[in-house]
Amino acid sequence: CPLFAYRFLNRAAQKIEGDIRSDGSIAKPWRLSTMQQVEDFKTIIRILPLWSTSIFLGTPLAVQTSMIVLQALSMDRHIGPHFKMPSGSVIVIVLLSTAISLTLIDRFLCPVWQKLTGRSPTPLQRIGLGHALTILSMALSALVESKRLKLAKANHLQPVVPMPAVWLFPQLVLAGIGEAFHFPGQVALYYQEFPVSLRSTSTAMISLVIGIAFYLSTGVINLVQRVTEWLPNDINNGKLDNVYWMLVVVGVLNFGYYLVCAKLYKYQNVEGVDVNSGSADSEK
Repeated sequence: CPLFAYRFLNRAAQKIEGDIRSDGSIAKPWRLSTMQQVEDFKTIIRILPLWSTSIFLGTPLAVQTSMIVLQALSMDRHIGPHFKMPSGSVIVIVLLSTAISLTLIDRFLCPVWQKLTGRSPTPLQRIGLGHALTILSMALSALVESKRLKLAKANHLQPVVPMPAVWLFPQLVLAGIGEAFHFPGQVALYYQEFPVSLRSTSTAMISLVIGIAFYLSTGVINLVQRVTEWLPNDINNGKLDNVYWMLVVVGVLNFGYYLVCAKLYKYQNVEGVDVNSGSADSEK
């Protein structure tokens, strides 16, 4: 073993010497990394497990976004005697819920939380609440779809079920509130923990998560269509509620994985933590 270590170190030294010119400059700088680059890479590796949980958090939301339009098409979308809501506009409820929730969280919930606990909610706590609310949204989606399917069968599988589309609003409101918690929490976490040289990369992590989640949701839908009969061309003949229950199970497992990652994670940029939030150890 000592002989092997000596040979390894000798070869490494010769390799480094070969990359240095006679004037002291580096001939192949891309083969050598500074200490700061190594530490930056280690920071990214530490946060990747937490980041990966966001992918399986965004995938159920992407599936819900796709399926909710089909549900709205098969429901009564009239609001009042003279207005019929377009099926694609149902998604706006999520955006409105997120915008309103962000205002309430920043202006009401966070100050109340700080008065009661003496600290502001941490990014990990915000993300955790987002996980829980997303799971509740999927469970409520499954219950609403079960009721819709019962009405569809009772009315001999008519194309439009005599069920108001406003039944879809509560689950979308929950999804919007969840997004108001976990997306800003992720931005705060990545911006706080990433080194200064990678701050621009930290803000792009959310866009990357959303892109991967939507691509993955397409694969999930295709897989369900191939393996099961839950998603036929006519959802009145299918079992969309089972798809939502499947997403609930995936969400619960992913939430457990997130709790483990959050428990084991230790803040690297302690100075970036809000003084009112306490240290990382106090959060754990």
